[in-house]
Amino acid sequence: MFTVALGPGRDLRPLEVFHAEEFARHLDRCREHVRPWVGPAFVTDTVEGARATLRRYADAAAGDGARLFGVWDAGVLVGGVMFVSFSAATGSCELGCWLEPAAEGRGLVTPAAGVLLDWAFDDRGLHRAEWRCRADNVRSAAVARRLGMTLEGTLREAWPYRGTRHDQQVWAVLATDRAAGPGRPAT
Repeated sequence: MFTVALGPGRDLRPLEVFHAEEFARHLDRCREHVRPWVGPAFVTDTVEGARATLRRYADAAAGDGARLFGVWDAGVLVGGVMFVSFSAATGSCELGCWLEPAAEGRGLVTPAAGVLLDWAFDDRGLHRAEWRCRADNVRSAAVARRLGMTLEGTLREAWPYRGTRHDQQVWAVLATDRAAGPGRPAT
């Protein structure tokens, strides 16, 4: 389909149903690491579960909704970024991300999410992009900050995980914020 270079040997491309086996192997490497931070339906334990997740996103993309993109480093799927939600009708979307532990701190997520923001605002004409994360997910909040997003608030006890409810932050950036310049993604 397409590949966007994120740096030498690093690229962003759609994560599609035919990647199910590779996605399942990737989840084997990061399942417990990402489970506290992503929705429970995303993290699966089998190739069939991985295929179902990818099919769900493919179906949503076909309806101009949510989309899933993988980040490959040296030819290995190490994480990704997504439109958790996408609505051209309302002019808004929500972005998210995940990474294997070994890929953290290597400058992969911010530029990948920046590609999605550019497409949403510049190509599709959306007005608002959100980023939601557990309040204790410092790395995720740092990505939102680097993308030029503003912390708009905290939803108290909105994120249930293993019997405990966690606060969730809501970050956002508007197309008009980015047009001014400072909201462009940092590298």
